[in-house]
Amino acid sequence: MNARLHALSEDQIHGEKSMLKKFQDYLGEFVYGGIDGSVTTFAVVAGAAGAGLESSIVIILGFANLIADGFAMSVGSFLSTKSEKQKYEKHKAIEYWEVDNLPEKEREEIREIFEDKGFSGDLLEQVVDTITADKDRWVDVMMKEELEMTEEAKSPLAMGGVTFLSFALFGLVPLLTYVIDYLNPLNKDLFFISSVLTGLCFITIGFLKSAITNTSRIRGILETLVLGGAAATLSYFVGDFLENLLS
Repeated sequence: MNARLHALSEDQIHGEKSMLKKFQDYLGEFVYGGIDGSVTTFAVVAGAAGAGLESSIVIILGFANLIADGFAMSVGSFLSTKSEKQKYEKHKAIEYWEVDNLPEKEREEIREIFEDKGFSGDLLEQVVDTITADKDRWVDVMMKEELEMTEEAKSPLAMGGVTFLSFALFGLVPLLTYVIDYLNPLNKDLFFISSVLTGLCFITIGFLKSAITNTSRIRGILETLVLGGAAATLSYFVGDFLENLLS
């Protein structure tokens, strides 16, 4: 009974580690999708605020940007990941062909690779014999050592989905105040409230970004705040300038 519980516990731990690994694999895409979503949508909101547009117009422009840009970014992520996988498979097929049709040449390349790593004499020959004894292992070594390519394990569909989800989730934050005001007038400074909420969003994204890049938390937060703030400031004054010019 104890052995069974122990086995179940180990399976549970393994499953949790696997889930954590998958989350970490896609966290980078989630963070960068969130950065683009929040920055671009807040820039639209700032430009509309600078032009003195009503909440309904801000909502229309904001959601149009949210859906269109989010979809475009997710498609880009999907195609980029798919392209990397196809590129890897293409070169892998070439390596298999060379191993089948040019074995001596490929064997010599293995010897040169490990000779450069410091192997020599009988030990070098043992390494070459061991690697070339298995075709799959042989090709795998050639892919990593000669072509410096590793297989993309992430799903293109999942990459696109995570990007869109993150873009939409964080990009929605700057619009929340205007949506609430449209449904139930707040009689408040909507742009100020939206700026505060978006600032908190930038802080969260900056913190996550620093975790991905293993850099300073403060630096990650400040970089995201400065980037978002600069885009919003530029958009606000452009909107204000055009509103004065055209009115």
